[in-house]
Amino acid sequence: MQDGFGELLLAALGLYLVIEGAALALFPDGIRRMMALVQQLPPATLRTFGLAAATLGVIIVWLVRG
Repeated sequence: MQDGFGELLLAALGLYLVIEGAALALFPDGIRRMMALVQQLPPATLRTFGLAAATLGVIIVWLVRG
């Protein structure tokens, strides 16, 4: 691994928390509605979305670190 990977990981975590916190603070009712909809999705659909999001995240990090 390259030097600075830990800093990149912490920066990504911090950015995630900022975005998540802002969404919860600005749109609490919308987040609740979205969470209720997500609970109705079958596990296979959630798994597919999760794998797609993880793959996209790896690609983005790979491109940025490239």
